[in-house]
Amino acid sequence: MLQALIRCTLVVVVAGWTSGSVFRVCAESASEHPNVLFISVDDLNDWIGCLGGHPQALTPNIDRLAASGVLFTNAHCAAPACNPSRTAIMTGISPHVSGLYQNGQKMREILPDVELMPKYFSRHGYWSSGSGKILHYFIDARSWDEYFPAKETENPFPRTLYPEDRPVSLPRGGPWQYVETDWAPLDATDEEFGGDWLVSKWIGEKLSKQHDKPFFLACGIYRPHEPWFVPRKYFNLFPLEDIQLPPGYLEDDLADLPPAGQRRGPNRYFAHIRAHKQWKQGIQGYLASIAFADTMIGRVIDALENGPNRDNTIVVLWSDHGWHLGEKQHWQKFTAWRVCTRVPLIVRVPAGASGSLPEGTEAGTVCSRPVNLLSLFPTLTDIAGLPSNPICDGPSLVPLLEDSTADWPHASLTYLGDPGSYGLSTEEWRYIHYSGGDEELYKTGADRFEWSNLAAQPEHREALAELRKLAPSEFAPLVPPRDESLPRLRWHGVTDGAAPASKPDGNTFEVVFINQREDAVKLFWMDREGAPKFYATIPPGDRQRQSTRPGAVWLITDDSDNRLGHFAVGDRTARAIVPES
Repeated sequence: MLQALIRCTLVVVVAGWTSGSVFRVCAESASEHPNVLFISVDDLNDWIGCLGGHPQALTPNIDRLAASGVLFTNAHCAAPACNPSRTAIMTGISPHVSGLYQNGQKMREILPDVELMPKYFSRHGYWSSGSGKILHYFIDARSWDEYFPAKETENPFPRTLYPEDRPVSLPRGGPWQYVETDWAPLDATDEEFGGDWLVSKWIGEKLSKQHDKPFFLACGIYRPHEPWFVPRKYFNLFPLEDIQLPPGYLEDDLADLPPAGQRRGPNRYFAHIRAHKQWKQGIQGYLASIAFADTMIGRVIDALENGPNRDNTIVVLWSDHGWHLGEKQHWQKFTAWRVCTRVPLIVRVPAGASGSLPEGTEAGTVCSRPVNLLSLFPTLTDIAGLPSNPICDGPSLVPLLEDSTADWPHASLTYLGDPGSYGLSTEEWRYIHYSGGDEELYKTGADRFEWSNLAAQPEHREALAELRKLAPSEFAPLVPPRDESLPRLRWHGVTDGAAPASKPDGNTFEVVFINQREDAVKLFWMDREGAPKFYATIPPGDRQRQSTRPGAVWLITDDSDNRLGHFAVGDRTARAIVPES
């Protein structure tokens, strides 16, 4: 207990910290391992006060956090999607090395034995715990000493209030649309809403206690991830009549893009939102959700500052990737443009807490060097005085925490969902390469919103050649998920009625049909007029991989063409199990 009393805490944050905070320095702290408070914010772009992404963003708690530590203004994610980004952070392994590029893949299928960051810390004497979304919709129970909700559930989300009748504001445009793309104020208190409030409550209770071991404490704040339902008071901060459009929006911003960029930009979400006159309402929902998330972060920071661990805790705050709200005619994520790859990142180390940074980080420091979230794992082990993990692909940020202007020979890369496609950031340039060979080039200082693609201009050939050298020459192949781990389509037996006509709408993907019957079945596509079109016979116990689209309906019959049931395809790759007779 005496050691717990004299040990000092180290805090790393990927967003911001309070200015003017006074922190006691423990004389013996540098010889002890500091604590780590690891704060994740889901789908947060640069719409925070200290990064200036949107003039109406209200993030006083993140801003005060940034003001007390080091704010990285040129930090980027390893992938513009939750699963590959979070996997890269928690393993230290780059997507182009692991082969995990997409949300639909499964971390433990691709990396069955890799040791995650919390397990690495606990193996070196830490107590590792967490709450909320840190990985992609699972907890990975073996990596934690304690979790809320209970790690055995593998469900990281506490109870959360949602409207009973949905959608509320944005009608579904079709099966292609993510069901959570919706927003509305809720007549509820923060406590009644639950969700991130419960996460911040649990984390705050841990920060308010003395601990016999140094701790690694992960706090996963889910908002502003969709759906943008939060208590009404946060919507009231942003009157609809005053909402401003994204500063990075330009109507004809696609004209100078190569074909691959033009395909990547426009998506039906943005067109659908505009058709229903919900653009400003969506921006309001995003800003309200950010304000809610910031309030929850404030609860966590206050618990740390008012508790016994404030002087020996490192705080790290980060977001897994950015988010489009109309820029490049795009809504959501999954792109290599700066609006989607650039993320808040803040690190704070108290003086005396770390042997590698004995003076701690200087409050109010701003660093413009190109850094990546892949560096979080090696940075934290470095600051905490733990052995370096040889599997980590990113460089430690300690040199920049010591001196924000230090030489930094590294570029920051963000990998798209297909091997060979990536975005690359230096301090001066942004370079985007698509696997088919198309390129984009932007001068960051003069063109922060990437409105002018310079790749085709002869005077920039030398810059392009130098940037290409900074990228990997080899990429691990995409590792598809096993059939058994795919989401399962609902089986509609004959008692559910006749199979309707297909209404295909969206991009193609595969559905795996699995025949669990003791006899063969036939697979028919229901065409747009409701007539069956034969595609395949599936032997008993066998399976058929079939290319399809959202809204397609597939009829199953026995070998004598007697109808057994049907499947309606949703918005993603899935398995369709024909049950035993």
